[in-house]
Amino acid sequence: MELSTVLLLSFVILALVWRKFSRPKGFPPGPPALPILGNILQMDFANPLQEFSKQYGPVFSIYLGFTPAVVIQGFKDLKEVLVNKGEVEHALITIHEESVYLIKELRKNQDTLVDPHFILDNAVSNIICSIVFGGRYDYDDTRFRDIPNVVHENMKMDTGFWSQLFNAFGFIKHLPLPHQKVIRNIKVIFGFLRNVLEEHKRTRVPNQPRDYIDCYLDEVDKEKQDGYKSSFDDENLLTCMLDLFIAGRETTSSSLEWTLLYMMIYSDVQEKCRTEMDTVRGDRDHLDYEDRVRMPYTQAVLREVQRFASILPLGVAHSPIKDVQLNGYTIPKGTFIITDLSSVHYDESSWKYPYEFNPDHFLNKDGELIKTESFLPLSAGPRVCLGENMAQIEIFLFFTTMLTHFEFHCADPKSPPDLTPVFGVSQTPRCFKMRLVHRT
Repeated sequence: MELSTVLLLSFVILALVWRKFSRPKGFPPGPPALPILGNILQMDFANPLQEFSKQYGPVFSIYLGFTPAVVIQGFKDLKEVLVNKGEVEHALITIHEESVYLIKELRKNQDTLVDPHFILDNAVSNIICSIVFGGRYDYDDTRFRDIPNVVHENMKMDTGFWSQLFNAFGFIKHLPLPHQKVIRNIKVIFGFLRNVLEEHKRTRVPNQPRDYIDCYLDEVDKEKQDGYKSSFDDENLLTCMLDLFIAGRETTSSSLEWTLLYMMIYSDVQEKCRTEMDTVRGDRDHLDYEDRVRMPYTQAVLREVQRFASILPLGVAHSPIKDVQLNGYTIPKGTFIITDLSSVHYDESSWKYPYEFNPDHFLNKDGELIKTESFLPLSAGPRVCLGENMAQIEIFLFFTTMLTHFEFHCADPKSPPDLTPVFGVSQTPRCFKMRLVHRT
């Protein structure tokens, strides 16, 4: 091949690559993208978006491999995207019942330092298990013990470098790279769910549903009888089970861990919550969810935990169904949209002390709870988490139950725990231990 031909082909390839990674007219600005890899190598996956926003503003673009994505930060623009464009009684009984098991398990560790992660994870998991699977699992049940762990591991890895590389270049699926751990974990989870499903098929009585799975199987039977060709099948059921299990536990468990961590560090806040709680509870052995309306300070604390920890840093990915204008930029139909919820929670124009833990953010001068528009713990609009109400019920009841029975103290008062979050689909605290003091 002649040198001129080689040079021409090279020029054509470079032109195509340049065109592929050039931002169209009116598209949000962003860092220069590398050929093929895009901006993946430039991202700090401990906090992947913060540095870019300092340079390019609240609406900017990045390339995840060949895929362009628009990142949106700040309350004004997030509201534009998320809002403007875009059975409880049984659950209460289940949560109160699980609270008894939770306190019993914590009491086993009251004379030693305890890592609350696995205990809280199991307690929260049992709520969604009761609704979806029709039963709970003991805290030492070997059939269930590892499942929350592999889910939690995947939630951390899903936003990491190797998972993003796999998302951008699907052809690396079979290469022996770290993303294989995510794939193995998914197989473990689906194996567990298939066993649960097969057990339901063996033991169910048609039209007498015990839980979500039985209701789904009844619908399958009904559509078979009616002769419909339906999407109701085992694979879709397993996918729904997985979605409900993951969505129903991760953010709630993380919120409870952060709450205990902050209560240890801010002992004065813990004591104010306890005083308010004891006043409202009286001589009852537990609080009810309806009691929250008389507990503005405790509610403010729980909201401040979710704001300050920014439990869900990024919202569910979006994609516009038509070309839209935002902040002076043109975002084409089908563009991958990343909503940075954490940017709202640290916005200096919305919060008096954005980088401090301060429950007064949610209270007026008379100590009454106020609604703060720029508080988006689990997104907003049509894409808000469907289980948000359930999550808030669990957090309130589990927290007040633990506070009724225990005081929470740092393992070593001279060396408080590290508050730096572990970035993932949800932001979790680093492993910590606490000392429990039983209230007499």
